[in-house]
Amino acid sequence: MMNYLPPEIELRVSDAPIPYRDSLEEMETRNRAIAAGQARELIWLLEHPPVYTAGTSAAKDELLDPRFDVVEAGRGGRYTYHGPGQRIGYVLLDLNRRGKDVRCFVHGLEQWVIAALARLGVEAWPADGRVGIWTNDIDGREAKIGAIGVRVRRWVTMHGFSVNLAPDLTHFTGIVPCGIDEFGVTSMERLGIALAPGAFDEALLAEAGGFLARLGTCDTETR
Repeated sequence: MMNYLPPEIELRVSDAPIPYRDSLEEMETRNRAIAAGQARELIWLLEHPPVYTAGTSAAKDELLDPRFDVVEAGRGGRYTYHGPGQRIGYVLLDLNRRGKDVRCFVHGLEQWVIAALARLGVEAWPADGRVGIWTNDIDGREAKIGAIGVRVRRWVTMHGFSVNLAPDLTHFTGIVPCGIDEFGVTSMERLGIALAPGAFDEALLAEAGGFLARLGTCDTETR
């Protein structure tokens, strides 16, 4: 797999599933180190065992069936599911160096994932008033294929995005994903595209240069 990242950003790809609590601890540690100038920025691609994560805006009545561990994530947003078959991207960048604009960063994450999906034959988009990344499902209705959730401490970002490659979609029924119950959840597999995590990683990293170039320069009012 080619690494398209500049040398100041470490690329980490974890083949074995990483427990969610362990990844939180690692992100906290790395956030402090980056802010102190003691570590490189980090893009971490991984997968988790099944878990429900609660963002800072999570409402208790949106946790419908806590069949898996429920973890307070500390990021923005509401309830999200992570599990096998889902690609997670944790993005730890120093916005002191890349423009102190959190909205631009979030918009950039969306566009980065959308560009990667386009390389793989899936047209996707952000939707006003609905957090996440959306596409047309097999029934023609809009459905979520990716989620975005971030936290910024010391102007260093944490968390990032998830993309549904081939998760068990019934696992999403234990929550109201991101607080939106009128739309469904889909995956690459459901759309008829069999994709290994490495193939998604290749498409994502090929678009990394555009993502980094847009940070601090985008106009979030003209989405």
